[in-house]
Amino acid sequence: MCFDTDARPPVPPIRGSALDAGALNLTSRDGTEFAAYAAKPEAPSAVGVVILPDVRGLHPYYEELVLRFAEAGVHAVAIDFFGRTAESSRRGEGFEHEPHVMQLKLETVNDDVAVAVAHLRERVDRLYTVGFCLGGRISLLQAANGLGLAGVIGLYPWPVGPHRTGLPAPADEAPRFACPVLAIYGGADAGIPTEHRDIFDRALDDAGVEHRTVVYEGAPHSFFDRNAAGSADASSASWREILGFMGVAD
Repeated sequence: MCFDTDARPPVPPIRGSALDAGALNLTSRDGTEFAAYAAKPEAPSAVGVVILPDVRGLHPYYEELVLRFAEAGVHAVAIDFFGRTAESSRRGEGFEHEPHVMQLKLETVNDDVAVAVAHLRERVDRLYTVGFCLGGRISLLQAANGLGLAGVIGLYPWPVGPHRTGLPAPADEAPRFACPVLAIYGGADAGIPTEHRDIFDRALDDAGVEHRTVVYEGAPHSFFDRNAAGSADASSASWREILGFMGVAD
């Protein structure tokens, strides 16, 4: 699992309050309703982000992350991947995610992301996706989803090789990418070695895709957690990278 059950996102540079925070249901192209959680910043903002979770779906970690983005000046919505297969949107400690992960399909995931993007586009001019672990891979793939995004962000995504769900590798899809990429990794993440990061970088270079790769040496997988001992510096630096990429940094 990407995070411990009690993991919570680190605090970003705060520019104001999060307003109108709460749950909502969105409807995908095939008529499936799926859960989401959204908030808007107190101050006017033209920037929005769709948050793509790890394997737990709409865990409280991601609901809080919505608030943190709004406090940093970004309209945010986090979505649940499992509206077609799971009975509840709540992802507590006992949630068995793997059967639902194995039923994910790129087409329906992309459709769900597109609905969330459309929900935010009513409010903002510049849109991004950000994802974590499995959601990081999905976030990177949104650069090829024809959504008119300003950029995609992946934190510790697996960028190369097959995935158990059949979701394609971002490195293979790089020639179709239509927006800049920010990829953030922990240098001590044994699951994503240097050579895999380099393969993805070369694929983006060959495709002429603007990109930035950031590696925090000594940081593990899933370091973006305020409860993770020793990860505070990497978490703070990641917030600066993410908000800078979105053009909302101080």
